[in-house]
Amino acid sequence: MDLKLNNSWQKFIEEESKKEYFIQLMSFMDRAYEKDPGSIFPAKDELFKAFSMCSLEEVRVVILGQDPYPTKGYANGLCFSVNKDVKPFPKSLKNIFIEIENDLSIPSPENGNLERWANQGVLLLNNVLSVVEGKPDSHAKKGWEQFTSAAIHYLGKEKDGVVYFLWGSKAQEKAANIDENRNLILKSVHPSPLSAYRGFFGCKHFSKANNYLIASGKKPINW
Repeated sequence: MDLKLNNSWQKFIEEESKKEYFIQLMSFMDRAYEKDPGSIFPAKDELFKAFSMCSLEEVRVVILGQDPYPTKGYANGLCFSVNKDVKPFPKSLKNIFIEIENDLSIPSPENGNLERWANQGVLLLNNVLSVVEGKPDSHAKKGWEQFTSAAIHYLGKEKDGVVYFLWGSKAQEKAANIDENRNLILKSVHPSPLSAYRGFFGCKHFSKANNYLIASGKKPINW
């Protein structure tokens, strides 16, 4: 497994790579990709895309998802993001765009590829970074949860003034790794159609994040 990120996450990756849980996790992933690379999402070269696209110094916002889309052609290594040709948008992503439009009057974009957010310092991190086609949560409890918790903890040690979007119970479990006195933590239910109407719609997290960044002397995100 290629773990070279060529940015400031490299030190973190190297520290984790020495731990037994991570060694076992990477061994599991190597076997999974070798056995059936076409059914493991995202593609092997996009597994750590969230870190490679958004360096530690650039992080202004963290969005935590659950695990990649289990539909072929959807997952691209960034939480909630899909490849440019995916239409219609997955329902959770569609609800995110609806909330942005209601919150900031920004119309829904032409495509659901969120690399444009990652390029602005939004770390789009899933709780679990891989999945088997058609089987949500299939790579849960393999070690990814420990890895992503460690990533959030490491980020918290290295910098403050970060906005964290914690949508849903699994994301909110990560709050234990975040100093709420030095960062802004925004919580709501998940944007899934099963729960969006119970608090995600109307949460105004996108304007709250930008207001916090501006007040901290940082550039807002162009959502």
